[in-house]
Amino acid sequence: MLNLFEIHDWKIIEQEFNPSKQKQAESIFSIGNGSFGQRANFEEKYTGDTLQGSYVGGVYYPDKTRVGWWKNGYPEYFAKVLNSCNWIGINIEIDGEYLDIHQQEILSFRRELDMKSGTLSRRMRVRFKSGKEIEVESLRFCSMHDEQVAAIRFIVTPLNFSGNVKFTPYLDGNVMNHDSNYDEFFWEEDSHKVDVKKGFICSKTKKTNFIVSTAMRFSFWKNDDLLEIEPKNLSKAFYVENSFDYFLEEGNHYTLKKYVSIVSTINHSEGEVISKSIDNVRQAYMNGFDYLLKNHTSVWEEIWSKADIVIEGDLAAQQAIRFNIFQLYQTYTGKNDKLNIGPKGFTGEKYGGATYWDTEAYCLPFYLKTADPRVARQLLIYRYNQLDKAIENAQKLGFNRGAALYPMVTMNGEECHNEWEITFEEIHRNGAISFAIYNYIRHTGDVEYLEKYGRPVLVAIARFWAQRFNYSQAKNAYVMLGVTGPNEYENNVNNNWYTNYIARWCIEYSLKVDNSLEKTLGSVLNEEEKQHWKAIIENTYFPLLEGTNIFLQQDGFMDKEQLEVSDLSLNERPINQHWSWDRILRSIFIKQADVLQGLYLFEDHFEDQVIEDNFNFYEPKTVHESSLSPCVHVIIAAKIGNLSKAYELYLRTSRLDLDDYNHEADEGLHITSMAGTWMSIVEGMAGVRILEDGLKINPVIPECWTKYSFQILVKRNPIYISISKEGFQIENKGETSLNLEIAGQKTELKSNEKMNQSFLLKT
Repeated sequence: MLNLFEIHDWKIIEQEFNPSKQKQAESIFSIGNGSFGQRANFEEKYTGDTLQGSYVGGVYYPDKTRVGWWKNGYPEYFAKVLNSCNWIGINIEIDGEYLDIHQQEILSFRRELDMKSGTLSRRMRVRFKSGKEIEVESLRFCSMHDEQVAAIRFIVTPLNFSGNVKFTPYLDGNVMNHDSNYDEFFWEEDSHKVDVKKGFICSKTKKTNFIVSTAMRFSFWKNDDLLEIEPKNLSKAFYVENSFDYFLEEGNHYTLKKYVSIVSTINHSEGEVISKSIDNVRQAYMNGFDYLLKNHTSVWEEIWSKADIVIEGDLAAQQAIRFNIFQLYQTYTGKNDKLNIGPKGFTGEKYGGATYWDTEAYCLPFYLKTADPRVARQLLIYRYNQLDKAIENAQKLGFNRGAALYPMVTMNGEECHNEWEITFEEIHRNGAISFAIYNYIRHTGDVEYLEKYGRPVLVAIARFWAQRFNYSQAKNAYVMLGVTGPNEYENNVNNNWYTNYIARWCIEYSLKVDNSLEKTLGSVLNEEEKQHWKAIIENTYFPLLEGTNIFLQQDGFMDKEQLEVSDLSLNERPINQHWSWDRILRSIFIKQADVLQGLYLFEDHFEDQVIEDNFNFYEPKTVHESSLSPCVHVIIAAKIGNLSKAYELYLRTSRLDLDDYNHEADEGLHITSMAGTWMSIVEGMAGVRILEDGLKINPVIPECWTKYSFQILVKRNPIYISISKEGFQIENKGETSLNLEIAGQKTELKSNEKMNQSFLLKT
């Protein structure tokens, strides 16, 4: 482990400022509330290397695609979640010199992200060129109670002088996206206004016409006394500020409390965004900082009571899982049906901040087990609401009769990914959506959802697969040509095993659902379509290494030089930063779980020995250069009893950003893979499986852990599970009985019943 920052069970702590880590820290210490988020930029001026980032959920710009040459069906744009108004700004000046720790001597420094309370704080002592020293303490949060409000408490204490200090709280909407394809500024100003101790900026996105209004108010205090001040007002395009000088007495604390409201047309009409932001910030100002903070922390307390995982005996593992859970919940709360989960959340701009298949494959299982079922249902209805667009996407590629291809990347249902081998070929994403529907149903039994929303999506996806397969006379089977599987280090391959397998399963499951609903609602399939689907199900081709249990990743896989990752030198890793793309494509090395992704999803279709043989064949060839890779391997490694590998890869997935394994934390965090980290404990170490009629658990425990525990939802029943080396305890806190299978033995766990199982677990 690199240990970028201090290990603590509930906090991320930086004890000494290192400018070379600043952009990494800005990502790792980010805060958000599901509606908007903020990188851990400093409130005051900073002239060092930084990525200023404030992001508003759902607000995007269709940045024109940048490619070498155009192809039919190519998306015209890549959607970018926009870097928006910088709302945290508070400049400090002493004798005309700005507080800027890139320029001044830092006497002490501590930055702290408190995951338990969802707050970011900083305390530092700085010496100016004049020799004057001040202490600065700041604390800020994006309110989880009111998702349109944020607040900052900024305290300045003169340590060795009394004298005038200038304070300038401001809003700055003149912010560029760092990932703009053509260095374009994405905003137009709608209006702005400044008044005494308050102001707002309202901006509109070009082309998409989203409107965002950011309003501020502030108060100024000496110790515990509210002070009357008369600031000077300044406003210009995309910018408003108040500034005032105040005589500070040595040793006294002077506090600026800044309140902000961010309101957009995602949730409000064009005519009310300004008034709503002003009303919100006025109410926040009247309620006061402590009141807002109390309400905010109470929401986090409720989240942690349901979603926390406690690990005893391994502080690094404990910090890591809480960091992952924390980032997931401050990215997506489930309160807004228009939002989804971007791979970087509110922590950076890479990947455009849009929706990927990560949501269904990784995030949905997390929310299914830790949140009210309505949250997962909402994520699935998000896709139902974009079904018409998915059908249009398929039509652009030549498909018909209601076939749907969901986009690899989207903000509104349209495909907006700008790499052809992904856009046109990484079509397994369709399967993740169908599997998510199946997963939701077996967790909840929500037949009403299946009837109204699930079946139309399943059938449209199955129609796509039925057309995407073609019959090969040479193989006397249905094949799928020209695809990219989950392993993006292979493009344009034939018969990717995972894609073929999940495509066939989608057709089979869609047919099963249609048959189950036919008696009450009638079938949406004609007999000819049903017979065609059955022919595909019975005659799908799967590449196999003859004489073994190994499912070949695709046709021709064994033509590659059969190397393993251990054959690579460390100075070549990661290979995506050191090798040409041509060399990567010709190599055996696998970016992430591919065949193993299928064995993870459909493990009940295969014997344990088959799963183990494939793991032992593919994992040594996997470089894990996708954030989504290690977690799947943890789950399978734990299942087959390879606990040393499971623990090794758990640390990698859980501390991917904290230790910056892939040297890219400065660009933002890997939010969606964090759900996979949670899965690696619950589905991996604990061996939890949700069955249609209950719960199965087959736990293991890493050698360095003494105990771990968590709570999950099963059929709306809160189930508490605690695992130690001596055995485990399971408690049904719900209102209904639950069928339970423990290490192969079946029983019933009644409502409010607690069961202790004493046996030696594998370590």
